[in-house]
Amino acid sequence: MYLDRQYYVYILASGLGGTLYVGVTNDLLGRVSLHKDGLGSRFTATYCVNRLVYYEVHEEIEQAIRREKQLKRWRRAWKIRLIEELNPNWDDLFPNLT
Repeated sequence: MYLDRQYYVYILASGLGGTLYVGVTNDLLGRVSLHKDGLGSRFTATYCVNRLVYYEVHEEIEQAIRREKQLKRWRRAWKIRLIEELNPNWDDLFPNLT
């Protein structure tokens, strides 16, 4: 087990109030970069879902995967509320990470 490894659960959006995508990764910068280049997944490329609007950090991959699955089961309204608690304007958080 890597003691300093971090795992991220993230939500991408196509825009304010747009299509949402929930994912998990151990390389947030790299993974979001792939989405922005249209290479992250077929879904995100098809629907132009590449704005990082929410993310959270986990120390264990199992915890991150459980959280990702939980968020994927959530109703859309709950996801929107989660995003807007920390990012009310749905700003792209990616530039602040680099």
